[in-house]
Amino acid sequence: MPLEQYALVDDPGRLIAELDSLAGLDPVGVDVERADSNRYFRAAALIQVGGAGRVALIDPLALADLAPLEAFLTERLAVFHALENDVQPLESLGVRIGQVADTAIAAALLGLPTGLESLLFELLGVELAADKSAMQRADWEARPMEEGMLAYAAADVADLPALWADLDVRLHAAGRFDWYVEELAARLAQPAVEDRRDWRRTRGIGRLDTAALARVRALWDIRETLAKTTDTAPGRIASDKTLVDLATNPPKATRELGRRGMRRQAVRDFGDALLTALADVSDAPSADVAPRTSRRVTDEDRSQADRLRVLRARRAEELGIEAGVLCPSRVLMTAVLTDPTTPEQLRAALDLRDWQWDQLADVFGEALDFGSEGTGAGEEPTA
Repeated sequence: MPLEQYALVDDPGRLIAELDSLAGLDPVGVDVERADSNRYFRAAALIQVGGAGRVALIDPLALADLAPLEAFLTERLAVFHALENDVQPLESLGVRIGQVADTAIAAALLGLPTGLESLLFELLGVELAADKSAMQRADWEARPMEEGMLAYAAADVADLPALWADLDVRLHAAGRFDWYVEELAARLAQPAVEDRRDWRRTRGIGRLDTAALARVRALWDIRETLAKTTDTAPGRIASDKTLVDLATNPPKATRELGRRGMRRQAVRDFGDALLTALADVSDAPSADVAPRTSRRVTDEDRSQADRLRVLRARRAEELGIEAGVLCPSRVLMTAVLTDPTTPEQLRAALDLRDWQWDQLADVFGEALDFGSEGTGAGEEPTA
């Protein structure tokens, strides 16, 4: 439905009135524009709520009490597109959500485009006029916001309820609504982004020895502590590349850090702490930095993983979905290194949803040379 009207709500007296104007909407579209590119914690700069021609643009920087918004959202279905980007910033403001739907999850399970712009055009014929890349670079924390930014933000949610209605029908028709329910529950159960951070994901550490890994761990830990206490994006303190460089060739003085990729301000604010962390690292091997896998990856392992990759792609094509939706690539090597002898042993070791295992049990059995139990190739649960 065309967007007929939107209103910026930056006055406490207007919040309840604007939400009352949306009282007839159920479901309702919800989105959050964030201003956290330089911050550690996700921060909401604008909250969009609406649909069916009217959207309220709620300014959390101007409103201390968002209890009316929480009450409004808990009474109806809130439709998000990629809710993992939005729910956490809302909860950090004390706004809890009731029932939710996610159009991005639904689209992925149907083999449809997951980008909102492409999805709206393909299913509803709706074109978003704004330059999305420009809006993503915009400073949503700056006030006052430009009219073009407000129009873009409103358009992002205006058609979400209609989009969900279409996807809901398609999920049931395809027999994949149960898949959707499982995926949605898994996304909602995920810890906050900050709590999922892990030093072992530092880029460039694959070939480091144990001593260098211990130094990376120490640098990563202090960077994480500094980032949290100052609400600074870790990359603004020191990039992963810089951490690896410092761990491989430890500097002798703070003044060297500027030549090793750190910004001047970061050196002033955080340099001494980084060097202290390096100096405190013991050269003794530590179990904390031992490889996660029980053995080295062999050429045979790689061949099996490649075979799994081919079979996964074939099954995904049969289902009409992306291979990564059917099974994340990281799971393939995990399956190989588990050295399973039974399907039950492998199932317990893999981070897969039930619907994914049902579609892939025979694929794993074929590639890893043991029997399988599942619904079998191409079988899908009934709605």
